[in-house]
Amino acid sequence: MAGHGAPDQEPIDCSDLRVAVVAASWHTQVMDGLLAGAERALADYRVADHQVVRVPGTFELPVVASALAAQGYDAVVALGVVIRGGTPHFDYVCNAATDGLVRVGLDHTVAIGFGVLTCDNDQQALERAGLPHSREDKGYEATAAALLTARTLAELAGRTP
Repeated sequence: MAGHGAPDQEPIDCSDLRVAVVAASWHTQVMDGLLAGAERALADYRVADHQVVRVPGTFELPVVASALAAQGYDAVVALGVVIRGGTPHFDYVCNAATDGLVRVGLDHTVAIGFGVLTCDNDQQALERAGLPHSREDKGYEATAAALLTARTLAELAGRTP
């Protein structure tokens, strides 16, 4: 588990950004942790008004993220978890979600927070979920990255607060 090398970034004021979070529903305990981490990051970065949309699974994240991006959100945070099983399903879902979310970001020029855990087992997912005994908080990290990227995109476009 990496967990090291992350930049030391203090939260900045992103209260002017429109932010949506799209979260899968599978693996409830992990997803609750990821979503709570995203909510903590939104609070730390002063984003009070945001939308949360739930989808059935990780495979559905890109299409809903695309719809949200088309509605003018400055950042879309995608949260999901895929745990390896005994079939190639893991690879298909991970590839589809990753490729789809990259496409959304590029097609809409919108910041995408990639909070999709791709783990070999439940324990790895729990370690990254931002729960009280987790070692990492990927929901927080993905949200912070999306907010900072959205701020950079706004600056590049001349839309600074």
